[in-house]
Amino acid sequence: MDLSDTLASVEVVTDLAALRAQITDLEQQASRPDLWDDPESAQQVTSQLSHKQSELRRVEELRQRLDDLGVLYELAEEADSAEDTAEADKERVKLRKDISSLEVRTLLSGEYDERDALVTIRSEAGGVDAADWAEMLMRMYLRWAERHGYPVEVYDTSYAEEAGIKSATFKVTAPYAYGTLSVEQGTHRLVRISPFDNQGRRQTSFAGVEVLPFVEAVDHIDIPEKDIRIDVFRSSGPGGQSVNTTDSAVRITHLPSGIVVSCQNEKSQIQNRAAAMRVLQVKLLERKRIEERAEMDALKGDGGSSWGNQMRSYVLHPYQMVKDLRTEFEVGNPGNVLDGEIDGFIEAGVRWRRTHAA
Repeated sequence: MDLSDTLASVEVVTDLAALRAQITDLEQQASRPDLWDDPESAQQVTSQLSHKQSELRRVEELRQRLDDLGVLYELAEEADSAEDTAEADKERVKLRKDISSLEVRTLLSGEYDERDALVTIRSEAGGVDAADWAEMLMRMYLRWAERHGYPVEVYDTSYAEEAGIKSATFKVTAPYAYGTLSVEQGTHRLVRISPFDNQGRRQTSFAGVEVLPFVEAVDHIDIPEKDIRIDVFRSSGPGGQSVNTTDSAVRITHLPSGIVVSCQNEKSQIQNRAAAMRVLQVKLLERKRIEERAEMDALKGDGGSSWGNQMRSYVLHPYQMVKDLRTEFEVGNPGNVLDGEIDGFIEAGVRWRRTHAA
């Protein structure tokens, strides 16, 4: 049975025995009375434990469903029931999709793939339509996370004057969130009749998606106080109106690199400062990775890769289609895609990246 063979290969790559051993070790660490003496370390332990348990449960549940599928077909045959056979066929199709999705997970073996993801969306060319498009993209990813039950923490949203957003930064907490979402990085193009054009003309607008691995305590990103400037301001909502009466939002400028990050989601200035520092650490870690990668590319003489740009088109007029320009994967229902149904694009992207890796 091909599904059984595929799942068996997933189980081998996942190494269930090693995974169970890791869970036992993390459970012992999590049960220590002094665990929360170091909150950052405790959070890391509990997060890893949750991720590992989720990973094991997902594989075990698929194996159980596959075993149950054989029983469903046997019962349908004994009862000579076309209805029961159709129900078993339906479960088989769903199971094939879920096993394929898990198989893609085994292709994520990069250094940072297991980590949570920090996603930043920015409006690019296209004026007010681009700002509106950036907000539509943000909703797409938030709906995707919601569909999977993945927690999301929005750090900062910079609203545009007329509609939409200039930029937004949020964290997705999930097993392999970075490895999964990193294939979404690049420029997303929208073609539609502009709702902001009183002549009803077609408009092409662009928004950029950046995906970075979230920092962990082991990264040791040292940021001297003299290298940063901290400004505080009032949080603002759509249209520029203030959403609170205190200067609780925080903007941090890293002077040597010019990187600027801000956070206005938390209630207090202290919380916003801590969150902004984490985002700055992520940006500096990525900067370091890019520099190291550039050195390696220079040594290899390949100049790096630019596959991330112009990576997907969403066409709402004159026809309806969303097409990935790298993988050729396409869907004829943009509404579903914009409502968070992007797993097909992500899986195709992971497989494409694997086959095109240097």
